[in-house]
Amino acid sequence: MPALEMEISDTAQALIHSRQNVSPRRLTEPGPSPAQLAQLFDAAAAAPDHGLLRPWRFVIVPREKRALLSEAFALALVDRDPDAAPAQIEQAREKARRAPLLLLAVAQLGPAEPDIPAPERMLSLGCALQNMLLSAHAMGFGTGLTSGRAMGSARMRTLFALTEGEQPACFVNIGTVSKYKPQRPRPGASEFVSSL
Repeated sequence: MPALEMEISDTAQALIHSRQNVSPRRLTEPGPSPAQLAQLFDAAAAAPDHGLLRPWRFVIVPREKRALLSEAFALALVDRDPDAAPAQIEQAREKARRAPLLLLAVAQLGPAEPDIPAPERMLSLGCALQNMLLSAHAMGFGTGLTSGRAMGSARMRTLFALTEGEQPACFVNIGTVSKYKPQRPRPGASEFVSSL
């Protein structure tokens, strides 16, 4: 059947409409196996990429390195707020210990050849992320994207060896959902579509 006449399959529609962001607090073991993780990265690689720049990368934060991230979160909070309470500092630390699989998504927005505009490169990262999220959902995992003020800290840049022009976009949290929340209402097309 020609592509123009094809409809989105029921499976694809179900994946798109049933996927939801899951808090890392509700993601437990097991996480993806090494083979499943490879499939997730293959899905990311299928994202649109004008200029073939691959203007993004992912950094895995394995369990044995979570203490480093935990400390970076805590110190980034203290840098912003020297009067942070011990409970707040511990809460910042705890964010690194949640989901079974934790990745940092990094956007490469510095000078590039060809000179693809930075917003277009961010769109490529967004597509890579959505491919991964839908693929993980198809595998039966829950996913959540998280960020926060620590993302812009010098401590985060140092820990992840971010180079000039690289920006940490978000963390990708993947695991088995311990408890689902009700699906949030989604807007109808009339709420976000207009015509020129």
